[in-house]
Amino acid sequence: MAGSTEKGTDGVGRERFLADAAARGLQVEVVERPAAKSLGEAAHILGISPADIVKSLVVKHKDGTFLFALIPGDRQISWPKLRQLVGVNKLSLPPADVALEATGYERGTITPLGSTHPWPVYADAAVTGRRISMGAGAHGFSAFVDADALTAALDAVVADISEPA
Repeated sequence: MAGSTEKGTDGVGRERFLADAAARGLQVEVVERPAAKSLGEAAHILGISPADIVKSLVVKHKDGTFLFALIPGDRQISWPKLRQLVGVNKLSLPPADVALEATGYERGTITPLGSTHPWPVYADAAVTGRRISMGAGAHGFSAFVDADALTAALDAVVADISEPA
C-alpha cells in the first residue's frame, strides 16, 4: 500500500495469518491484548507461562536465504545445535528491516503463517505437546494454537534447537 506506515500493515498481516491458517486447516484463536513491555508481561496478560509463548525468529543463512526458528519464550536459540541441524557453519539474526522484507512482518508480529515467503520452519522440541501462544501477524494480537497441529501444518523439522535463556 502506497503511503502506509509500518503500523498500518498490521491489519493486512493479521489477515494473511488467518488466511494461511485456514488454508492449512489449522484452528487458531486470535485474541486482542494490550501492548506488553516484555515477554513476561505478555505472558501475564495472557494468563500463561513465558514458556507457552513461542517466539518465531527469522534466521538468515550466509547465502541470503532464511528459516524460521520456533523457540519457547523461556529459552533461546542454541546456535551450535541449529547450525548442525541445518548443516551450515554460519547463521544470524537479521536486522529488523531485513526480517520485515523476508517475511512481510515486523518484529513482535512475526509468524511463519502468512509469511510473504514460505521459509523452512524448525521448531524446538520443547514447544510440542501443548497449546501455545504465538504472534498473529499484528501488534496487539496473539494467537493460540495446538503446537503439534502447527508443526504438522508447517511441515516443521522438530528437534532440540534451544537452551535455557
